[in-house]
Amino acid sequence: MIAAVSMEALYHFWAYGSEGLDWVFSRGEESAANLQLCLFAAASFVFANVMRKEYCFTNYLQLRGHGGRSLSLWSVVILCAVSAGFFTRTGADSSRAAFALVYVVGFLSIYAERAALTHVVGLSAARGGVSARRLFLVGFEHDVDAFNRRYKPWKYGMNIVGGVVLRDSEATLDEDLALAAASARLLRPDDVFILAPWARTDVIDSCVTAFLRVPARIQLGPERVLDRFVDAHIDKVGAISSLSLAGHPLSLAEVAAKRGFDIAASALALILLSPLLLGVALLIKRDSPGPALFFQRRYGFNRETFRILKFRTMTTMEEGRHVKQATANDSRITRIGRFIRRYNIDELPQLINVLRGEMSLVGPRPHALAHDQLFERRIALYARRHNVKPGITGWAQVNGLRGEIDTPEKIRQRIEHDLYYIDNWSIGLDLWIILLTVFSRKAYRNAV
Repeated sequence: MIAAVSMEALYHFWAYGSEGLDWVFSRGEESAANLQLCLFAAASFVFANVMRKEYCFTNYLQLRGHGGRSLSLWSVVILCAVSAGFFTRTGADSSRAAFALVYVVGFLSIYAERAALTHVVGLSAARGGVSARRLFLVGFEHDVDAFNRRYKPWKYGMNIVGGVVLRDSEATLDEDLALAAASARLLRPDDVFILAPWARTDVIDSCVTAFLRVPARIQLGPERVLDRFVDAHIDKVGAISSLSLAGHPLSLAEVAAKRGFDIAASALALILLSPLLLGVALLIKRDSPGPALFFQRRYGFNRETFRILKFRTMTTMEEGRHVKQATANDSRITRIGRFIRRYNIDELPQLINVLRGEMSLVGPRPHALAHDQLFERRIALYARRHNVKPGITGWAQVNGLRGEIDTPEKIRQRIEHDLYYIDNWSIGLDLWIILLTVFSRKAYRNAV
């Protein structure tokens, strides 16, 4: 409601000056039209969040996912409010521009509020001030220590109330589990975590049998392999249960939404930027001999090759097995090439690759084939970058991770950022990366 009142006043002040403000405060009936629709949207948003348990404490232990969930629900309730205004004729007296501002500012306010709340809850959970779950740990000493050291569950509001270390002996297993079950019954934890290697099915079966008599959820502790997959979960189809580690990163609806956004945005960008593209092409032709555009094969989605388009910035156009990376003060870079590389202008022809469906506006940056093959042999998760379409810009680039890769640390950081993007994709994240690409100083660092 604060956003609605503020945007109503701001819009009329911007459009009509002080007279607009007088109109807002003097003609309360007309101004109230927007407020009624916004109140309907706000109430619907809160009600829907209550129904899907969005305000559960555990949701605020990390910010991941809040942006996408909030944007999708906020868009739906705003659309419902517009429809309600149309059918009740309330919208006849409302300001369309002010209502559009409420949509944008309202979402930003919601996200900022959730970011602040997540920060406060996270700090409190790390200090032990709040407790989401009470845990009881049982397992071998090495596995219990590794679990605490690796995951630090208290940072996520999980309070360890007790535990029992099992001796790695079949003769003492029943005795240890009897003690563990008795201790858990007295402490009344919410969850019992069984921390043993999954290969030790005999120990896990005995633990499950022992703790079935305890009124607590039984959790099988994570294996180290799960740390490599953010969205590992149990899939159940009929009578078949399986542990899903990694599959297609986007659903069909998400693929359609991303592709629709790519087509609309790239087509519009090509139209608006056509004078700039033509001017840069002419400057390249005048600056050095050779074509204005440079084509090179790259790996795309599912490791399928395509020919990427770039403005030519060098005197050479290398292709094939031996491609030398551009370095600082590289003598091959032309005078105009150095300028357009500095401001990412050389990447703009890839808007055509986006329209053709070979690339996306946002995604992991594609490397030359020779570099791809080298990195795949050295980095285990590198190939996951090909699970999505490559992008003109990406999460790594807007965080300053671009340019020459001359150390293992640089490629490691770039891959970590690319995988973070794949695992946390949303339309909101794409929009944020595009904004950072244009306005953030980090996006222009390390250009060569």
